[in-house]
Amino acid sequence: MSTASIANNAYQMAARLQQHARAIEDKAAQPEAGGLDFGKMVQEAVGTVVDKGQVADTKAVGLVEGKADVVDVVTAIAETEVALETMVAVRDRVISAYEEIMRMPI
Repeated sequence: MSTASIANNAYQMAARLQQHARAIEDKAAQPEAGGLDFGKMVQEAVGTVVDKGQVADTKAVGLVEGKADVVDVVTAIAETEVALETMVAVRDRVISAYEEIMRMPI
């Protein structure tokens, strides 16, 4: 995989997050309608990061055994890094929003 495919994966993940955010906004506008759960969305995002990490680990073991290509291993690690950085950025934004809410006067 190339840098373009890594960027493409990051854009796809961002698009999925936007779709989830729109679904949450729609649910807030229509409380009686069934929608996505924020906890479920976070759980799926964490699961994606974990899955990418496991793929990278599997490819690294394959490299040590001589069954994988170095380029594939580096690409898998880079994809995992992008997914993890995205998750950390989302976490930081959630914490920032929580702190902002806590500073609001009652």
